[in-house]
Amino acid sequence: MANLKEVRIRISSVQSTQQITKAMKMVSAAKLKRATNAIIQLRPYATKLKEILGNLSANLEGSSSPFTEEREPNKVLIVVVSSNRGLAGAFNMNVIKATNNLIAEKYSTQYKNGNVSIVSIGKKSQDFYEKRDYKVIGNNNDVYTALTFENVTKITDAIMTGFKAGDFDKVELVYNQFKNAAVQIVTTEQLLPLPKTEVKATEKSAKQQIDYILEPSKEEIVKELIPKSIKIQLYKAVLDSHASEHGARMTSMDKATENAGDLLKALKLSYNQARQAAITTELTEIVSGAAALNG
Repeated sequence: MANLKEVRIRISSVQSTQQITKAMKMVSAAKLKRATNAIIQLRPYATKLKEILGNLSANLEGSSSPFTEEREPNKVLIVVVSSNRGLAGAFNMNVIKATNNLIAEKYSTQYKNGNVSIVSIGKKSQDFYEKRDYKVIGNNNDVYTALTFENVTKITDAIMTGFKAGDFDKVELVYNQFKNAAVQIVTTEQLLPLPKTEVKATEKSAKQQIDYILEPSKEEIVKELIPKSIKIQLYKAVLDSHASEHGARMTSMDKATENAGDLLKALKLSYNQARQAAITTELTEIVSGAAALNG
């Protein structure tokens, strides 16, 4: 009977877990819908802004913007976008692994010299790098409480100010790009200096035939668009990561619910076997007792 009680307790525990994972999956699905709408609405704007900036800067001999200045990457800043919470499968660890690989493959010398800094957006990456004594700048975990362009821009402004002042020579961005609920692509992009947009020869000749009337000058417009483009790039990365997080958590909870169902089936089978064995034992004892009395 002790085995029956133990199995019954385990069945009750697994059933409770299954109900929790189902509820978490439903919550993540609702949040995923909102997060997906946000990134889908931003992507065309970000793409068009990048296209306009590329078209304008392609015909300029050079840009006076401090955010396009190429320098020897002696001091490197890596912006790591993770989440505040777990239960999302390998979502956070994939970003951390990509960041560690980036440091090991490209910036090992800078890291040995203590010239690699981390700006973390998300508690999981913040805790990981703080515990390992990396040079972590600031705390941006509250950005997910109110995920708006203005709040993300505060982080971008601080990064741009540091780059302009020479605190960093290069800024890299690591995040999960949202593809769909089941697929998140770990992406590494250069945030600063702003990468030059390559224009194909055929596209360039076609664009040169168009006579744009610009007010104010083309140089002034490019100078205004560059900071805007950098801010949009980081905001898009955070929205991508936010949607990816809910997709990963929904998928993870769906798998957990499925695994709980399989475990529940196995436990119910064990329970029925143990119950049948207990009944058989009791019947054997009764028959034996009756036979002894009759004998």
